[in-house]
Amino acid sequence: MADHADEEDDGVNVFVYRGGRAPLHVTHVLIDESVDVIEENAFSECEHLVHVETHDGIRRVGSYAFYRCLSLRGINLKSAAEICKYAFYFCGNLKYVEFGENLETIGERAFGRCRSLQHLNLPSIITIGRLAFWNCKALTDIELSERLETVESNAFSDCDRLERIAIPLKRDLIIYDDLLNEYNQFYSCDQLTTVDLVGGTHKTVASLHMKRWRSEMEEEINRINQVLPTTPADNKTEEIRQWMDSVLDKMNHYKAEHYRYVKEGITLLELALWKAKLGGKEEKSVEGTTKKAKIDAESARIEKRITCGADMVIKNVLPFL
Repeated sequence: MADHADEEDDGVNVFVYRGGRAPLHVTHVLIDESVDVIEENAFSECEHLVHVETHDGIRRVGSYAFYRCLSLRGINLKSAAEICKYAFYFCGNLKYVEFGENLETIGERAFGRCRSLQHLNLPSIITIGRLAFWNCKALTDIELSERLETVESNAFSDCDRLERIAIPLKRDLIIYDDLLNEYNQFYSCDQLTTVDLVGGTHKTVASLHMKRWRSEMEEEINRINQVLPTTPADNKTEEIRQWMDSVLDKMNHYKAEHYRYVKEGITLLELALWKAKLGGKEEKSVEGTTKKAKIDAESARIEKRITCGADMVIKNVLPFL
């Protein structure tokens, strides 16, 4: 049984939650500041629960904590780091959830069948569990974190109105479903037509050496939004996954080419600066030079490189080119 007290707030009976299991009849709840974990099944099947006032010290929402809270319309979870499995499953009137910079994990079916949830902004999420947002019929837009590492099977399947996702460009982000032998994170998302990238991809493209490379990369990045509108709903996940691999492969190729050009540029710059310093004269090797003489020559070369300014240009100028 929950440790609690009741308060009056403008004529509304407010249940103060301090842990344990809340009574089924509660309608308005205040989470006491002593609570950092909303326990498993804490408000499960409290079908008349309308309002929950949280605080900035909550770090975890336990499994089934708000399961089938059919009247709950919104909640602030900006301090939570973990939302466990089935935490808000079947909260049919839940329209908004405020997530914060601490959230890393959303468990299996945590928001499954939340059919009024319209927008998602997960600024720090790392792992999205299996069926986490399954059957969220009103969901139209998803903004994911550049920290995201794992999206498990059917995470957003049957989100009929989903139109846009913003996602980081990472290999193996979308996990294969071994049971069904497929990639199905966006299964039956008929309206999904737009994929945007979060993170530093566009900045990396802008820094590539040649205009042709930049143009080809931009074309490849934009390709997904050309093909996705006509891709069958059941194939959208696979199309997105293959596109991500293709962009990454092309990006790695041009980054390697960029590095090669920079190395060549460094070598040419060194030679030009040395030549200018030495007045166009080149040292001639002397036949029969001893090992000690070679070492002395190398030391002299390094000294000339430093005095002519090559080191300064290479270390301080080239990184910005």
